[in-house]
Amino acid sequence: MSSLRQLKRAGKIICIGRNYADHITELNSARPKQPFFFQKPTSSILFPGDGPVIRPRGVDLHYEVELALIVGKRLRDLNAENESAALDAIDSYALSIDMTARNIQNEAKKKGLPWDISKGFDTFLPLSNIISKDKIPDPHKIELYLTVNDKVQQNDSTELMLFRLPRILSDISKVMTLEPGDIVLTGTPKGVGPVVPGDVMRAGIRVDGKELEEAKMEVHVVESTSSYEYAET
Repeated sequence: MSSLRQLKRAGKIICIGRNYADHITELNSARPKQPFFFQKPTSSILFPGDGPVIRPRGVDLHYEVELALIVGKRLRDLNAENESAALDAIDSYALSIDMTARNIQNEAKKKGLPWDISKGFDTFLPLSNIISKDKIPDPHKIELYLTVNDKVQQNDSTELMLFRLPRILSDISKVMTLEPGDIVLTGTPKGVGPVVPGDVMRAGIRVDGKELEEAKMEVHVVESTSSYEYAET
C-alpha cells in the first residue's frame, strides 16, 4: 500500500467532474454523456495535521467532498466491462476535499478559458489518511459526508454516481495511462458551498452506517497572506 507522504510524488491527480446528478443541477451544468476529467497539481495536496486550507484573497472558496482512489497497477485502454480488473487496479482509498475557487472557475467557463487555476492553489486538496481496501468492500455503497462548523452540508451515497469506478478508470486510461501512485477523485455529491476564514470543515466516510476512523478529517480555513489577489482575466 502507498504511504501517505509518497502521494506528493504522484504522477498525476485526475478529477472526475459532474458525477452526481443533483450536483450538476445545483451548479446549473450540463449532464455529461461520458465521464470528463481535469487535473489538480500534487502541490495542492494537504496532508492530515499539516495545517489549514488557505483561501486566496478575492476568492469564493467552495468545498467538494469526494472518494479518492489510489492506483496500484498500470492501466491502459481498460475495458469498462472488466469490473474485476478495474477494482483490482485500485491499491487503496482516501477521502478528499476538492477545494475550488468558484468565482475563478465561473469566469473561466463563461469566457471559454481553462479553469486549472480554480482547482490548483496550494492546500486545495486536503486528504485523509490512507484507507485500506478491506475497509471498503464495495466502493459503490458508502456514505460521504462533510460538515461546516458542525452543520451537515453534504451527505450522500456513492450509489448515486452517474459513472461507476470501472467506467471512470476505463475512460481515463484510454486517454492517459494510469500509473501506480496516481490519484483519481471520483466526483462530489450535492451540497457544495462556500467556506470563509474561521470555518472548520469535518468530513468522513460511513460503511454500513459505521464511521471509518482513517477517513475522518478536520480542516480549518484561513485567509492567505500571499501577494496573490484574484483579478478578472
